[in-house]
Amino acid sequence: MNRPAEAAHDEWLTARKQLLTEEKELTRRLDELAEKRRALPMVAVRKDYEFDGPTGRITLAELFDGRRQLIVYHMMWRWDLDAGCPSCAVFLDNVGHLAHLHAQQTSFVAISRGPWDHLSKYRERMGWTFPMYSSYGSDFNYDFHVTQDEFIAPVSYNFQTKQELEASGQTYFTDGEQPGTSVFWRDDDNAVFHTYSSYARGGDILINTHNYLDLTPLGRQRHIGEAIHHDSYGAAAQSHCH
Repeated sequence: MNRPAEAAHDEWLTARKQLLTEEKELTRRLDELAEKRRALPMVAVRKDYEFDGPTGRITLAELFDGRRQLIVYHMMWRWDLDAGCPSCAVFLDNVGHLAHLHAQQTSFVAISRGPWDHLSKYRERMGWTFPMYSSYGSDFNYDFHVTQDEFIAPVSYNFQTKQELEASGQTYFTDGEQPGTSVFWRDDDNAVFHTYSSYARGGDILINTHNYLDLTPLGRQRHIGEAIHHDSYGAAAQSHCH
């Protein structure tokens, strides 16, 4: 792995200021994109989705826990591991204290197709305290395009059809479980609206481990598809997923 080039302080400072100009441009561009994201139209959620959790069945509206906004992380379930996808686990390990979201009328939950009795054990293993629910047996994952099965629903991932994904060589997105993030709004009448979804690397900005590593000379030393569970570092066998 290459080490950074050595330089005198003045040379480093000149290069750093040049990079700062680009960083500020990116920050302004991200602010513009966030404004456009907030301006997206909303789509009413007509279907009555229900999820399994620690207190039994719960509706999508109830997941808001009385708040206006809801962020859902769609965690891939690895049936072969009887556990969540290691890459998704990296994302969820980076979820911070929810009090700051709650103070701004926003709830966060993770949802997976893993059956609740299996999912709850996995959650305990990972030491997570944020709300987590199972969508097993419902249409939720298929309707929000994070489970692909063309015998149940047309394949669509990252707003591309199966044909488009295959043409671009992304065949691994055309079958099975995939990651994603969806955002919902609840109005005064308790009606729920879908406002935003992102997939694949769209959730990358939410992984603070990556953001920290991007500041360092070595950067991200492990590809997202090579991620392992945090309790598996040093183990001989490593689990992989797309």
